[in-house]
Amino acid sequence: MLCRDKYHGALTIYIMFKYLKNDLPASIVVFFVALPLCLGIALASGAPLFSGLIAGIVGGIVVGAISGSEIGVSGPAAGLAAIVLAAIDDLGFQVFLSAVVLAGVIQILFGIARLGIIAYFFPSSVIKGMLTGIGIIIILKQIPYFFGVNETPQKLIDYLQINPKSNFSGLFETINAFLTDSYNAGAIVIGIIALAILLLWSNVLAKKSKIFNLIQGPLVAVIAGIVFYLITQSGGLSVAQEHLVSLSEDRNTDSLLTQFKTPDWSKIFTTPVLITAFTIALVASLETLLCVEATDKLDPDKRVTPTNRELLAQGVGNIVSGFIGGLPITQVIVRSSANIQSGGKTKLAAIVHGFLLIASVAAIPFLLQMIPLSVLAAVLFIVGFKLAKPSTFKAMYKGGWTQFVPFIITILGIVFLDLLKGLALGLVVGILIVLFKSFKNSHFLHKENDDPRDGKVKMTLAEEVTFFNKGSILKELDALPENSYLELDVRNTRYLDPDIIEILEDFAHKAKQRNIDIKLISERGVVENPPSYIEFFKLRSKTA
Repeated sequence: MLCRDKYHGALTIYIMFKYLKNDLPASIVVFFVALPLCLGIALASGAPLFSGLIAGIVGGIVVGAISGSEIGVSGPAAGLAAIVLAAIDDLGFQVFLSAVVLAGVIQILFGIARLGIIAYFFPSSVIKGMLTGIGIIIILKQIPYFFGVNETPQKLIDYLQINPKSNFSGLFETINAFLTDSYNAGAIVIGIIALAILLLWSNVLAKKSKIFNLIQGPLVAVIAGIVFYLITQSGGLSVAQEHLVSLSEDRNTDSLLTQFKTPDWSKIFTTPVLITAFTIALVASLETLLCVEATDKLDPDKRVTPTNRELLAQGVGNIVSGFIGGLPITQVIVRSSANIQSGGKTKLAAIVHGFLLIASVAAIPFLLQMIPLSVLAAVLFIVGFKLAKPSTFKAMYKGGWTQFVPFIITILGIVFLDLLKGLALGLVVGILIVLFKSFKNSHFLHKENDDPRDGKVKMTLAEEVTFFNKGSILKELDALPENSYLELDVRNTRYLDPDIIEILEDFAHKAKQRNIDIKLISERGVVENPPSYIEFFKLRSKTA
């Protein structure tokens, strides 16, 4: 066993160096994608921006080394921003970090328990609703940053009686800022320019030449933001300091090493922390597993990622990230798809991109602190739009009401309540729909003639018939006219609830009184007017 492990390790190292010429360029592209997203997601999460970079570094180096995915890249995820924002507001940042560590432990337990298939237990309509709701929240929360809103009195918000913690408070803060002239014009201008660059890049230039896929739009927007800040410092469109990225509380780049925060363990086993930890673990695992599925489909080599090992890797990553002050981590489709499009072949690309993030923090922190927050808001507008794009609503609507209703309920629950309640509402609605469809699809009824009083009636039971179907089957049996002929087909039925058997037993007595003949058709043959359905189905189950 030891020799085999050594051989496998040596082979892995050989393959990684074999594809060095592919992975190094890909790692640079992933780094350019990850840098603005790490900062932007931290901004959307209401966390110190430095914590986003920590999560990106840990996601690249730690998770990249442990993960079984060759082309997946991990880091802070937009899908967790809503949870993190609410948790930090309720718990404080350092108590929140203890929840991140605990979430990592839970993910490791998920992996040990082989729950890599956990995503299959959630209806796709609920998962899509979750991601769409998160996208809407991200957009709403970035509006004040995009429009350069200064600290303003809350008169309009108070007048409208809007909860300042609600997802719509940013929108009303922005309206208030424009009514009181309390906004930064320079931040608005560069925000609009950055948004135009991003849209032009993704919708036009990326389709023109490969170079525009290698050089990513978010990086160009960030560079444009820095240049705009430098050339407008003394003009009327200057971007105020409070509207720039700040990696440390005093903007002193020499003190970055002191920005590593450690968890506050004093409330580790309190209910709010436990709920936050479980929510992070569940949503991070779902998002990771969905990303793994999508990434494996994009992989040109069609490799399959071991999902249980991925949960273990993500768990270790979250433990490390939480211990040193980083945000929660998931595998992320934006970084992973950029890796694939850039020709990445092995996990070396993800690992190297983590080291490049370290280099950027060490070498150019002063440049990072010249990035206007409105530029990051523009990047997050695009991220939020991709999560909540109109085509998703259209596709879910076309899928029928059984898909659309849980989807919309999940979105409304997440946006107006919170993520966990929204997920719970979506699941409950999804389960009720399944029960309703089961109730309706317990049997197929076919009448041989237009006049059922003279014709045969054929009832075919479904593969599984439970007590939920009692009402519909009883209604059909009671509606049979006198002197009719019923063919009851159970050849495809693999499970018949005892309650249903009792209904059939009772109906057999009523049928004699109403002169209804019954022919029972099973895989064992045909029985005319069986004397006992209970004995028949007991015998059938023994011989099956």
